[in-house]
Amino acid sequence: MFPVLDCAAMSEVRQATTARTPVAIQERKAIRITPGDTVRVWQKIEEKGKTRLQAFEGLVIAVKHGKELGGTFTVRRVSGGYGVERIFPLFSPLIDRIEVLRRTKVRRAKLYFVRDKTSKALRRLLRRTQMVSESTVSEQQRTKEEKEAAE
Repeated sequence: MFPVLDCAAMSEVRQATTARTPVAIQERKAIRITPGDTVRVWQKIEEKGKTRLQAFEGLVIAVKHGKELGGTFTVRRVSGGYGVERIFPLFSPLIDRIEVLRRTKVRRAKLYFVRDKTSKALRRLLRRTQMVSESTVSEQQRTKEEKEAAE
């Protein structure tokens, strides 16, 4: 069996984990991703020894575990007539940046019913949309700013 850790031990584990991760944790915590948001997630993909960025843009239908280290959010988009869903860990080092494009006022915490909606009904649902431009800083920008600050 696994050893039972008290609150102090869990806090030490959490601090050790945050110290080693290359992700800007405070920046990711500051971005407010909620169900109903339309987001663009830039993900690092490695092919043949090179790393490139690929965007996945869609509607956030679920946010689980909030701003904890294990927090995830589910993004859904329709591509080629098929619904595609991806679950992204909030603090994954493979995510370069997250951009919130639009916010929609919704009355549910999980929007799983969107899977069954037609596009016309979905447009009617998302009528209460507000354009937003909120983003995290990409890793390339962050390293550039750190170099400038060090000089």
